[in-house]
Amino acid sequence: MATTFTDHTGTPRRAPGRRALQRRLPVIALAWVTAYGALRAHWASGHRPDDMSPVDTDLVAFTGWASVALCGAAAAVLLALAHPGAGRLPRRPLLAAAWTAALCLVASGALLLLDVIGAVLPGLGIAFYPLGALSRAACVAAGIMTGLSALAHARRTRAGCAACGRATTAPGALAHTPAWAYWAAYLAVAGCLTRIIAQAAVGFGESPLSGGASAILFEAGFVLGGSLLPLALVHSFGRTWPRRLPRLGGRRVPRRLVLWPGAAISGGLTVYFGLMLLQMFWERLNGRNPFPAEGGLALPEAFFWVAVPAYLLWGAGMAVAARAYARRTRLPCPSCAR
Repeated sequence: MATTFTDHTGTPRRAPGRRALQRRLPVIALAWVTAYGALRAHWASGHRPDDMSPVDTDLVAFTGWASVALCGAAAAVLLALAHPGAGRLPRRPLLAAAWTAALCLVASGALLLLDVIGAVLPGLGIAFYPLGALSRAACVAAGIMTGLSALAHARRTRAGCAACGRATTAPGALAHTPAWAYWAAYLAVAGCLTRIIAQAAVGFGESPLSGGASAILFEAGFVLGGSLLPLALVHSFGRTWPRRLPRLGGRRVPRRLVLWPGAAISGGLTVYFGLMLLQMFWERLNGRNPFPAEGGLALPEAFFWVAVPAYLLWGAGMAVAARAYARRTRLPCPSCAR
């Protein structure tokens, strides 16, 4: 729930510091996107460093001068959002443009998922490119700030609660976990299980990952992230510690402990493997093998047509379950009860 305070009339209001940050966010995001766009223009003019990713460029989807154009478009939208008269501009087209720019920026930094894994588990065999990772992190941060700026503008310009900023038609907190959330969570588990079965079909030795402690940690996290975490988003043990646990039993599970990993992992899987699946379709429509044999690793194409959609199902299912968990565990606003 948003931080609130009570004014002299007893009405809950959004904290002044939070309101001030929301007003300044488009300006902060504009400065960030402009600086990053200038850097990309410098790189696109022939000064891009080498070895920034396992592919030819540090970004995907929008690369080279296209990435400069994307930053320019995002800057134009943020300039409109930062203008004092932004509330008088056409609301829906402005928000649509802002959300589109935000999504394109986040999608362009999709390889950040590999950067995180390679940095956390350096012995796994996933190459880590520090400068490229910083570039992708800056791109994703630009997309997130653009999206948050759009969200803040939407809240300011719609009819809603002054305390929490939710629209008058916004759904309230969930009294119980709905059936669709259970379906989503178990579909996420099915996606993870399908991915494991696909690997078993070609052999667990046919993997580009190295062995050792990093591989053990990765595999443990892989299984827990595809089984325990989705189930924790919908079952009671994700909200209250089981009573059999010493000292913690019966206490409330910190909301962020479940929601933040669920949202982060689902977002990373959905963006990364969603783009990969689109690329696979494009390559196959042009008569090319999306994953030709390289580096001594030759997996059948059918493996990827099973594994990549399984990852996407895992991410999308967990995203839906995380949304339900967020509504299930949030405290109702004391002003509007939503």
